[in-house]
Amino acid sequence: MGNTTGWLIFSLICGLGSLGLGFYLFYWVTKQDDGTDRSREVARWIHEGSQAYLKKLYTALIIVAAIMAVFLWIVYSIEHGRGIETAICYIIGAICSAAAGYMGMEIAVRANVRSAVAAQTNLNKSFNVAFRGGAVMGFAVVGIATIGMSIIYMITEDAQLVLAYSLGASSFALLAKAGGGIYTKTADIAADLVGKVEVGIPEDDPRNPAVVADNVGDNVGDVAGMGGDIFDSYVAASVAAMLLGAAMRNPFYTTLPLLLCGLGIVASIIGSYFVKVEEGGKPSRALNLGTILTCAVFAVLMAIAILLIPNIANGYIWAIVVGTAVGVVIGQTTEFFTSDEFSPVKLTAEYSKSGPAVTIIAGISYGLVSIVPSIVGIVVAMVVAFFATGGYTDFDAGIYGVGIASVGMLAVSGMIVSADAYGPIVDNARGIAEMSSMDQEVIDRCDVLDSAGNTAKAITKGFSIAAAALTVLALFAAFISEISVAMKGGSFSISDLSIVDPLILAGLFIGGICPPLFSALLMLSVTQGAFKMIEEIRAQFRAEPGILEGTVKPDYNRCIGLAAQGALTSLIWPAIIAIVLPLVVGFVLGPTGLTGFLGGAIIVGVIFALFMSNSGGLWDNAKKYIETGECGGKGSEAHKAGVIGDTVGDPFKDTAGPSINTLITVMSLVASTFAPIIANFNLPMLLK
Repeated sequence: MGNTTGWLIFSLICGLGSLGLGFYLFYWVTKQDDGTDRSREVARWIHEGSQAYLKKLYTALIIVAAIMAVFLWIVYSIEHGRGIETAICYIIGAICSAAAGYMGMEIAVRANVRSAVAAQTNLNKSFNVAFRGGAVMGFAVVGIATIGMSIIYMITEDAQLVLAYSLGASSFALLAKAGGGIYTKTADIAADLVGKVEVGIPEDDPRNPAVVADNVGDNVGDVAGMGGDIFDSYVAASVAAMLLGAAMRNPFYTTLPLLLCGLGIVASIIGSYFVKVEEGGKPSRALNLGTILTCAVFAVLMAIAILLIPNIANGYIWAIVVGTAVGVVIGQTTEFFTSDEFSPVKLTAEYSKSGPAVTIIAGISYGLVSIVPSIVGIVVAMVVAFFATGGYTDFDAGIYGVGIASVGMLAVSGMIVSADAYGPIVDNARGIAEMSSMDQEVIDRCDVLDSAGNTAKAITKGFSIAAAALTVLALFAAFISEISVAMKGGSFSISDLSIVDPLILAGLFIGGICPPLFSALLMLSVTQGAFKMIEEIRAQFRAEPGILEGTVKPDYNRCIGLAAQGALTSLIWPAIIAIVLPLVVGFVLGPTGLTGFLGGAIIVGVIFALFMSNSGGLWDNAKKYIETGECGGKGSEAHKAGVIGDTVGDPFKDTAGPSINTLITVMSLVASTFAPIIANFNLPMLLK
């Protein structure tokens, strides 16, 4: 490791500091007032439901992780004699991903009620509780991830074993995010369609049997699931650059991603202290200010560090700056298309006066348009990063520049995840305020915070999707490098590939259909689950009229059980698409076909993910905009159309959309992890 030992120690210290700050904020939040017996009771329902689901989910995922670890142990023992190390690193990655998600969920179900109670005082106090609750997950995610990567590399000095750690985190995150997304949208859609549209009761009315399941879903999907998702992206971006640095046989380039992670943690801590909102202020502006300041501080720290290091080319400063800047631009683009401060949401709300069909058409159209600036930004980041680092004369250096740009984009994840986790906390706070019969003024304050939370979640999704695009390109190059090294006597490079090669075309088509198929399976699971829950809600209303009269308590546990069962039984095929299909393609069509497969999945996946996340966010905030009294307000025809648009968008933005970037990351990691085995299996054909 030579002179890079100090970098590793620095990144490890930053990771420990980040985790320590997360624990401190956890302690601070739990010391805030949790209100009356009624508010504590509602919060307890949500907490117990969240824990019960995560216990079942993690039990199932532990079995999957154990099977995968045994498979890695056997395969790598035969091929390289390092099977035990690979399996252990894989398990550590899965455990760390689960721990980050669970810690985020635990604070979210404590911060939600405290944020609602704080809203009785003023907006600023409620915002602070919610944001600091979100910051617990933000700093836990980056802290645990950085600690794990730093320790593994310090002990082994092998980027391939950090790759196994990343694969463990990604495979666990994919299923946690997909399962949580199915759960939350099953309950959300059922609660909205029956509660708001059919019987005309408020969104979080305690008379609705699905209302607790809906609030549980926010925690297991938007908190625990998204925590694992960002953990996965953060680690995958770092390991992609590390693998490329290792292929260049430069220890400084191999370790630079970890140094950047440490600097990003420092910048996130500084930026988080500037996130404040006054009564009557805009929470979204406070969150944006924190993000922009964090990125600016990171850029300065990074530039100083690289200028002081003689072994790193100064061109990488521009690659990292452009990656970070494009992340901010894509975030702002996402805000434009999903915030109720701008025309797309306002016009969609206005169009809702004409009925749900026009609402849906408008949301789809704006979602498709929103892809353009984001894709342009991704392309600019790729091209600038490639050429700024000398890609026109040194292809490997240029591709490493693209990889390091994705690290720059995700290095500030501490701040990004804090803003994201704030969203479901204030969503729950609003529900608890209504279910606890707090004053309308309190509910209105929570609505202001919730609207900003929806935009913050949309920005994070756009940020992570853009980073995933750069990350998987780096992983794509790492896969080619791993194949070439594994072939020993042969040669295999990007220059050998041709678009007219039937194997490439076959792989492109197969890879291209994976994101749509994956999305369809997840949304069909939501559809089936919502159908069953809608029937359950109707059955309870018919069997016991006292529920709607408010004299009889509904059976919340029935809806919680339906959502959990539907989510867990729907994960088999998504897992096969993400983990098994790349291996099948690799062994049947060889490295050439697998290269095309990854290319098709990446391009289609990024486009689908951006479209679905932005359309869903737009529909959600159009509905909330109407609920503020615009375009007829609550109960109007526009409101009913907005609710229907929101229910269509729910599985778009919270189930399929954010899971796609994890899908393409997992596929790329599987391909890179098994590249040596696939190359050796197909070696005779490649050497002909």
